[in-house]
Amino acid sequence: MRHVHFPAQRVARAARESLAPARRLGDKARWYRPAAVAADFLGAAIPVGLVFDAAQQVRPVYCALAAAVAWTGVQALRRRYASRALGESRGVLPVVHDWLILIGVLAVARVVTEEATPRLSALGALLPALLITVAVHKLTYRHLSAARREAQAVSRVLVVGEPDAAEDVIAHLAARTDHPYVVVGVVPVGKGALSSGVPVAARLDGWTPEAPNGDSAAVLGAVASHHADLVLVAPGVRITGERLRRIAWALHDAGLELAVFPGLVEVSVKRLETLSAGGLAVLRVVPPVGRGVQTMLKSALDRVGAAAGLLALSPLFLGIVLAIRFGSRGPAFYRQRRIGRDGAPFVMWKFRTMVVDADALKAELSGSNENDGLMFKMRRDPRVTRVGRLLRRTSLDELPQLINVLIGNMSLVGPRPPLPEEVAKYGEVELRRLTVRPGMTGLWQISGRSDLSWDETIQLDLQYVDNWSFTSDVDVMGRGAGPPRSGGGAGSDERAPPGGSPAPAPPARGGGG
Repeated sequence: MRHVHFPAQRVARAARESLAPARRLGDKARWYRPAAVAADFLGAAIPVGLVFDAAQQVRPVYCALAAAVAWTGVQALRRRYASRALGESRGVLPVVHDWLILIGVLAVARVVTEEATPRLSALGALLPALLITVAVHKLTYRHLSAARREAQAVSRVLVVGEPDAAEDVIAHLAARTDHPYVVVGVVPVGKGALSSGVPVAARLDGWTPEAPNGDSAAVLGAVASHHADLVLVAPGVRITGERLRRIAWALHDAGLELAVFPGLVEVSVKRLETLSAGGLAVLRVVPPVGRGVQTMLKSALDRVGAAAGLLALSPLFLGIVLAIRFGSRGPAFYRQRRIGRDGAPFVMWKFRTMVVDADALKAELSGSNENDGLMFKMRRDPRVTRVGRLLRRTSLDELPQLINVLIGNMSLVGPRPPLPEEVAKYGEVELRRLTVRPGMTGLWQISGRSDLSWDETIQLDLQYVDNWSFTSDVDVMGRGAGPPRSGGGAGSDERAPPGGSPAPAPPARGGGG
């Protein structure tokens, strides 16, 4: 019996053979997985062994090995050692979640084996495993991020879509380095010029049921010629469901990956749900969290955290006040009118870092603004005092904002509070950042950059507003971000009058929710 092969299958086989020599350009560093496994195993085994031996447990070595196997087992079952996951996250919450699962597993084992070590001692012995795993995650994340900035450990992507849609995807991916994709070619669908400079690997024209495999041959040929690892499709009018399905068949038969860009930008995957309706794949976008238990938890965390911070840092506050007063004339604290949630003004507190006539000098320095948007920013602002430079470099000047958090004007996490003159120039998009309480720290700070453009700043603020959750706030605080060092958004416009006392503080209208 003669075997009949369809054209698409022959093309797929040919593409698979042409890609046979393994191209591992996107491979991550080989030490990631061994380092993660070793850190998890030893981070659980050694502390448990030492604590159980000190507690005179009968079999400390066996307990240590059991804890280490359980911890690495939980990590493996949660696919933390998979190549896709290694180095991709520095977040604390996923590790905490895994650690809580470990506690549950070992609690059951404790009951079964009738192990008698004190509970607090046993729990304390497992804490180093959590801390070591978090540290290793941060280390690999930073190493991988640095490698990707040098175009290493990346996946070669071929973009398929109508010219305008393809250009948007290419521009978005090229603007950032916090992802594994580098575009090596584009396959435009239909006519239209491309200005991104990415090589045109092929071009798809009209599609007809009579010649259903023409697209597949062109895309597979483009993949082979540009050594792509992934095909990213930007759907449009010219890419129908049947046309996309044919391309997917060909790519999967060739052992290649296909991804589809849904057209949503900066929407957290936590807000996306895949549904099936009558055989149709539907992507549901969950509305942003605006009320409920999570908002109450956020308020509780803000108040408790601010109160604890003020109490613990009171000796430091006293030292900073003395340093400011002895370093330059004028008050130690500076009060400034800012705009909070829903446009309500409030008085923001901070330590004074500039000379008392900073506002008068700002007009003379307006031509030296280094920010491309509505905020004033200078790296070497001559208005900053000697003590102020140290406070700004360490972000200690922002600590009095804990008072604002305690009384409800601000939050521990959120967009930075803007100045009234900035808000007066806001458009509809920028005003959306005022739908939440401003914060002391946020996505801007943990982005790892201090030179964000105005558009990038707004993009990060809107990403926070649209995707907020209580766990995301905890994750931001867990990354150890400090208050930002920017112009208008961080209090560089200190308007204390020459007399040495701060400008009268306007009354705040409401607490911003």
